[in-house]
Amino acid sequence: MILPIVAYGNPVLRKLGVDIDKDYPELEKLIKDMKETMDNAHGVGLAAPQIGKAIRLFLVDTSPFAEDEDLEEEERNFLKNFKKTFINAQIIEETGNEWVFNEGCLSIPDVREDVFRNETLTIEYYDEDFKKHTETLSGLAARVVQHEYDHIEGILFTDKLSSLKKRLLKKKLEKISKGKINPDYRMSFYNPKKR
Repeated sequence: MILPIVAYGNPVLRKLGVDIDKDYPELEKLIKDMKETMDNAHGVGLAAPQIGKAIRLFLVDTSPFAEDEDLEEEERNFLKNFKKTFINAQIIEETGNEWVFNEGCLSIPDVREDVFRNETLTIEYYDEDFKKHTETLSGLAARVVQHEYDHIEGILFTDKLSSLKKRLLKKKLEKISKGKINPDYRMSFYNPKKR
């Protein structure tokens, strides 16, 4: 089932996600619905806070990046098959030079900005079968994981921008939070008056 994606301005996007266990209600269905939602919106990642759940769960699917002709064949092949579920993830270490990449976010449609992130990360997480993994990732795969990991920490990519960039985006972000946009996927807009 395709779920509505929570728009910028909803407090759930600022909450620190809580760990879950394998008995989390309907976890398998939730992961399936999140994948369907991510694919429908043409995303390369989706975190649980983006569908209104403040839990430490996110998915990535970097296969759309595999079409980039500028990448080495080895990286393209890796990205084509990098589709994973991350539960209770913890970044152990971020290393390497910071590099810039133009990022966007399904919760912040039509906003793309250059963001600096470390080149490599080591992350510990559980997969959908609750098997524990420790992995080191670099390049675009690391970038997507860092972006989604930020979501479960209550951080948005816009937080990483300079104060000047933030001021320039203020009106656009206000429009998004008020629902004055027309994305091509289902979204949910926060209305504090209904609370």
